[in-house]
Amino acid sequence: MYRALLRHDPTYEGVFWLGVRTTGIFCRPTCRARTPKRENVEFFGAPAEALHAGYRPCMKCRPLDHGRKPPELVARLLVAVERDPLRRYRDAELAELGIDASTARRQFKRYCGMTFQAYHRARRMGLALADIRKGKTVTDSQLDQGFESGSGFREAFTRIVGTAPSRARDVAVLHAKWLETPLGSMLALADDRGLHLLDFVDRRGLERALAVLQKRLSARVLPGEHPVLAQIARELNEYFDGTRMRFDTPVVLTGSAFQSSVWRALQTIPAGTTNSYGELAARIGQPTAVRAVGRANGDNRLSIIVPCHRVIGADGALTGYGGGLWRKQKLLDHERAALPRR
Repeated sequence: MYRALLRHDPTYEGVFWLGVRTTGIFCRPTCRARTPKRENVEFFGAPAEALHAGYRPCMKCRPLDHGRKPPELVARLLVAVERDPLRRYRDAELAELGIDASTARRQFKRYCGMTFQAYHRARRMGLALADIRKGKTVTDSQLDQGFESGSGFREAFTRIVGTAPSRARDVAVLHAKWLETPLGSMLALADDRGLHLLDFVDRRGLERALAVLQKRLSARVLPGEHPVLAQIARELNEYFDGTRMRFDTPVVLTGSAFQSSVWRALQTIPAGTTNSYGELAARIGQPTAVRAVGRANGDNRLSIIVPCHRVIGADGALTGYGGGLWRKQKLLDHERAALPRR
């Protein structure tokens, strides 16, 4: 990491942040301020860790102002897959594009959590699933995906989708998209009914929330585009620009009747204002259920759009927020600052 800092290597953007003990400031790896000595540096996996350690953000590189943008090579690969998802991308094809295969695997894995080849296979099988569910035969879908072997196609499909192609019409799918925001990367999951999940990728308990959601819906998560994902991406940009404080993206509240009542109540708290947990409990007609309301608030899977960040302690203090108290404060400050511009 220190060697990456010396090179101001952009491929490490979003991978680590560094705190400088002599100044009390934390920075990005690409910061152009004077490079500190190695003994004066400590590294963090997230801005929140640096903040909790007592460091303040650098005014030069502004480590809190932008999302975790993909390295140029990763961005090129993502665009290439969407432009021509059925194209083969073996090492030789990548070389023709001027891309070193090992570099692609390493950077893609670091940014997306899976190798490029794994992502490409998942995207292709997602398209095959969509085609079969629209009425295309398994054989036609196999040929469209470039598989000469029927057994090879069935094996790949079953491994990624979780069932044989012949049973594709019974599979529920949640389309997944990685979104960049000024407060960090977010994961969004949606289907034709609406948005099921929107949360920061470094949130505590996100993997458990994903597992619970998939189990309840009996659904598979596959990377891909969807109109609901395009809508929430557009509305999030408008939210962070300060031109939108209400979301029109349809949402699906997957939980108990009590949890859903809490989540619906959260949506009635106006931007720029806050409620205590007690006020939220009274709002749903259960004033003694303060702790249960707090648990339901913590189980919310639709960050920002179902604004659990607008709930604070009875004494006005910020309390638990899965995305980190620093984000909760930034969201509240942003909404209060944006109100006159609505």
